[in-house]
Amino acid sequence: MRLCLVEDNAVSGLEPLTLTRPVFDLLLGSSSLGHKLARAFGVGPGTARRGAVVRSFLAPVQRVRDPQTTVNDADWLARGPVLVGNGRWVAPVGFNGTSVSEGASWIGLCDGQPAFAWVDGADAVGLQAGGVDGWFDELMTRLECREVGGEWIARPWDLVARNPDYLTLDFATDANPGLTNRHLASAAIVGPSDRLSIHESARVDPYTVFDTTNGPITVGQGAWIQPFTRVEGPCSIGRDTQLFRANIRGGTTIGPNCRIGGEVEASIVHGHSNKYHEGFLGHAYIGEWVNLGAITSNSDLRNDYGEVHVPISGDPVATGQAKVGCFVGDHTRTGLGSMLNTGTSIGVMCNVLPAGLLLPKHIPSFSSVLYGRVAPGFALDQLFSTAETVMSRRGKVFAEAEKQLYLDLHQQTRLERERAFQKVHDKRGDVWPVLAARR
Repeated sequence: MRLCLVEDNAVSGLEPLTLTRPVFDLLLGSSSLGHKLARAFGVGPGTARRGAVVRSFLAPVQRVRDPQTTVNDADWLARGPVLVGNGRWVAPVGFNGTSVSEGASWIGLCDGQPAFAWVDGADAVGLQAGGVDGWFDELMTRLECREVGGEWIARPWDLVARNPDYLTLDFATDANPGLTNRHLASAAIVGPSDRLSIHESARVDPYTVFDTTNGPITVGQGAWIQPFTRVEGPCSIGRDTQLFRANIRGGTTIGPNCRIGGEVEASIVHGHSNKYHEGFLGHAYIGEWVNLGAITSNSDLRNDYGEVHVPISGDPVATGQAKVGCFVGDHTRTGLGSMLNTGTSIGVMCNVLPAGLLLPKHIPSFSSVLYGRVAPGFALDQLFSTAETVMSRRGKVFAEAEKQLYLDLHQQTRLERERAFQKVHDKRGDVWPVLAARR
């Protein structure tokens, strides 16, 4: 079976996380949404078996990031039958996707919306970036549709809220529980030891505590857990990540090559990001190459325990939840002592400086926060130079495809920035429904 991962128009509801990556590259549990789809349908890696249709401006950089997937290639789509899966859909537990290719073309629905389609090459070749919704709509008029269950990821806080459950499910499916005598000698284990999986190459220093009472813990290849760190399950620590005297609470996923200290609760750190020092991060999703300066902390609960609203493209969206932290785009930096409000959204390549008070909840991409207000950011050349320096320290290159991506995003997000700057000029700042109701 061949699998083609696609994005519908609803990926905009997952910004700022989806500004710089396809939706199926977002993390949920210990793996990406795309990995979960491939696993559900039993499709292995390789360009012969996996393809993708993504937004056009993402295609060049996605080919560099994932050379094992064929991207936006009509010839590949036309070669024969293919399973087309919506990257926002998560298959239900026990779903047997290997049998979907038996028989004629059909569409699988989740809550009445198309989750995937099994089609021949003649139908698949009609897939185009930006036209996925219309493609599914046309097929639904003439193909059999069956409800298959599962769930949709519609907003950034959906990933955070569902992360604990998927950490447990992924451990049962993907992990190899066990640890070496070397790890047993240096770490203290509270709870069942069969809920702990530590890669043999990981370094675990003395005075480290793993608490599996409430869920499993996975420590990846090359990770380094330093003394006086406590890790509580369910949790996944990615390869080459380092924990510095950290308090990692349950429901947390830390991607590859991060540097994490302080307290982290029920959060996802995508990868290559730093929270080296003290400070609290809770119910948050942090993108790649983010640096959270010392004592940077976020609120994840209003002091009246009310529903949290989060700005998406500047407009407040009700979350239906009381525990919501912050969502931070790639290559953003915060300064020493930055205090982030409940339900904060920060775009890509932002520079956030502290002001001694809670900072704005909406910070558009390529902006700065100066003296507590949103302001124009640094010049692109300066931002790119910083990105090159940051990535080179981890042995990575800020490639031309990456630069072009951010040039495209700078133009795409221009109106959002102008709108935010106008609010500051009008001295209106952030206006949230809950505040307006109290006046």
